[in-house]
Amino acid sequence: MLKLNRTNLSTISSNPSLAFPTAEQLVYPEKIIQFGTGVLLRGLPDFYVDEANRSGQFKGRIVVVKSTSSGDASAFSEQEGLYTISIKGITNGETVEKSVINSSISRVLVAQDNWADILNCAENLEIKIVISNTTEVGIAYLEENIGTDVPISYPGKLLAYLLHRFTFFKGNPNAGLVIIPTELIPHNAEKLLEIIIRLAEFNKCSDEFIEWIKSANHFCNSLVDRIVPGMLSAEQKSIAEISLGYKDDLMIMAEPFNLWAIESDAEQVRSVLSFASKSPGCLVVPSIEKFKELKLRILNGSHTFSCSLAILHGNDLVRNSMRDPLMSSFISSLMFDEIVPALVSSSIPYDDAYEFAKNVKDRFSNPFIDHKWSSISVQMSSKMKMRNVPLIKMHYQKANSIPQHMSLGFAAFLLFMRSEKNEAGQYVGKYKQYTYQITDDNANYFSNLWNENQPEELVAMCLADQSFWGDDLSQYDGFSSAVLMHLNNLLNQE
Repeated sequence: MLKLNRTNLSTISSNPSLAFPTAEQLVYPEKIIQFGTGVLLRGLPDFYVDEANRSGQFKGRIVVVKSTSSGDASAFSEQEGLYTISIKGITNGETVEKSVINSSISRVLVAQDNWADILNCAENLEIKIVISNTTEVGIAYLEENIGTDVPISYPGKLLAYLLHRFTFFKGNPNAGLVIIPTELIPHNAEKLLEIIIRLAEFNKCSDEFIEWIKSANHFCNSLVDRIVPGMLSAEQKSIAEISLGYKDDLMIMAEPFNLWAIESDAEQVRSVLSFASKSPGCLVVPSIEKFKELKLRILNGSHTFSCSLAILHGNDLVRNSMRDPLMSSFISSLMFDEIVPALVSSSIPYDDAYEFAKNVKDRFSNPFIDHKWSSISVQMSSKMKMRNVPLIKMHYQKANSIPQHMSLGFAAFLLFMRSEKNEAGQYVGKYKQYTYQITDDNANYFSNLWNENQPEELVAMCLADQSFWGDDLSQYDGFSSAVLMHLNNLLNQE
């Protein structure tokens, strides 16, 4: 079978469900340097760049820096940067299956082997964008010298890159960059800039250079939201390659939904990020807080309220719960009847929250993604506190009624956390015929509550524990009684 690369593109059979790159896309100049080769970057930012290139909008490609020593970049060389994104899922209730040959990557440079080439990219005035995803631990301060060997940390590499650019262009403010981290930490760009300045001071960089970093460059917070499970399984890959008619060792899968919200009100940033105008999911906005709130409360919040109930009912996967009439009804009513109304504010219109919830329902129903409730349940008590306690408060601020679905989800959470410690030191819960492991730093707290109290006392003590929740949940009219009623109902079903 033919290998996917530029030479073989012309011999690959036409396929209505496969989007091919144009000849122009393969020779567009390099305009972005990207730190990271991971599937999230290839499935989201690189997807947007390719989409814009396909319509002749951005007309630029990406130099990718492979920072880690694990794995190799040979597949990128063999396939000349080309790879397939297999997009599978549900959109507006309809199944979507299509594939795109992405040609946004021009080359991949390995930091340890190609550092001089990476610094040479800093001399290219057309490269005006830096993107990164070096995992959450990548944006961290490491006290290191940047003037000798290849810096170890991502901030160290970026600082060395910026210093080379500043020196080469003699401090020209027009050589500044738009720098967009996609790491999943709050205020990611602000955190990165803070570390960069601190590291520059440690390296005794000039005041002029530090001022250039601050004034000539745009560090933009961003939020990414797309499930990119990664490489296909061997069986899925074989089926896809037979269907497409070529071999692709870089093929990845992604859901149809996609969102990249980039925070900036600068017209220069909007101009440099011209690829954003071609994709409804790629947004340059003055504030990304609305999108953070929608994702945290509707997507993550409904996961957390639903997870325990799903596990107690024997559901293993999110998509299986959406096929279960009772669970599907619970999740839909939770989102549309309680979470969406609670979220509506001057900054979040009802239509935006409702549309996001519709997308979340489609995403939960995706038959191609095995999203395990057991994975979602990890550290559930902290998730409940961060994501859903504020939702309960928001509900009571808006409505003079008991949130029956939130209270049922909370009751199921309390029952889920009923456990015993086994000989291996693991906390294990049991409901009906189902046994499950609890991975939660607060497992002992809840285990003790169950061992020392009857349900009525347990609910009263737990909900009133302001030191644990950061709020006294017993103060909300009718919430404690609703949680106790649902808890007793679940216990009676054992």
